[in-house]
Amino acid sequence: MPEEDPVCPGSYAARYARSGRGRVPPDNFERLWTPHRMAYIKGENKPTGTGPGDGCPFDAIPKMTDEEGLIVKRGQVVYAVLNLYPYNSGHLMVVPYRHVSDYDELDAAEVAELGDFTQRSLRALRKASGAQGFNVGMNLGHVAGAGIAAHLHQHVVPRWGGDTNFMPVVAQTKVLPQLLRDTRQLLADAWD
Repeated sequence: MPEEDPVCPGSYAARYARSGRGRVPPDNFERLWTPHRMAYIKGENKPTGTGPGDGCPFDAIPKMTDEEGLIVKRGQVVYAVLNLYPYNSGHLMVVPYRHVSDYDELDAAEVAELGDFTQRSLRALRKASGAQGFNVGMNLGHVAGAGIAAHLHQHVVPRWGGDTNFMPVVAQTKVLPQLLRDTRQLLADAWD
């Protein structure tokens, strides 16, 4: 009897092997398994309410330690935090402590510190990782692509020449070369 696939016992290759026809011929693809992404895909622990008491992670994060919450820097009215599901290594978000959903709901102090933290995020990412460019912006509302529309947050995504490849398109997989906790510490150390 052909041996069971030790990596993925329920896979097509394993079922093929159990059928007695032998191992599936190799297809020359390497597999990068990212089971931690399934929580994001399934929407596990995603807040469903619209108020601050409805399980919003942006309300919960400031109550955690910096390390536990992946907070890079705390300000008076906003904080910078790593994205738990980043597009690129170093993907930060600048988030007001106050639970608001739209940019025009921010007061003058929140607008000022959000802008200041965005600039400081850019500097820290350039210093820590040599980022060559950035995508900076907000998705306001579900129809605009906001994953958590009830609590405004601004994305700061570092970019490098050649940082795009076939993996996200073909395999729906993003390869990240550094653990989030290591990235958080690197950026916290680089913050001015």
